[in-house]
Amino acid sequence: MKATRLSIPDVVLFEPRVFADERGAFFESFNQPAFEAATGLASIFLQDNHSVSAKGVLRGLHYQIAPHAQGKLVRVVRGAAFDVAVDIRPGSATFGQWVGETLSAQNRLQLWIPEGFAHGFLALEEDTEFLYKTTDLYDKASERSIVWNDPAIGIAWPLAGPPILSAKDAAAEPLSLRR
Repeated sequence: MKATRLSIPDVVLFEPRVFADERGAFFESFNQPAFEAATGLASIFLQDNHSVSAKGVLRGLHYQIAPHAQGKLVRVVRGAAFDVAVDIRPGSATFGQWVGETLSAQNRLQLWIPEGFAHGFLALEEDTEFLYKTTDLYDKASERSIVWNDPAIGIAWPLAGPPILSAKDAAAEPLSLRR
């Protein structure tokens, strides 16, 4: 599995080796020793999540605060999504900066988003299925959101029109008001 650190070096893009022939394809979607070698972390994943989104749905920017902060390893198994990580770690040299990658069933890329980052994605195709492993369990009391179009962050979402948002995401606050 190839691992590439992005412009925010703690965010890592994983590209599996795919073995394909006339029967179909095989690839290893997760390998703990390879993950640890690429990230320097001995993370244990406690929960797997699976969402299905219509084209134009934007989910995020979500995160959880301590003691239930989550790292996420995300991938798309059907369709495509533009996936974003925003550094919200106080004192970080890249605080408020974002990185984004297109993840799809076709390219099989995965993105590691460490604790201390907000995460969001835009579904680029109908019925986009998004899977993610998390390093802590969901905890409603620890859940937080940052508004998806915060001008202080300036994410260049590849939108063809207004996104489809949940009421919670539409009411999210800017990074400057984060608690």
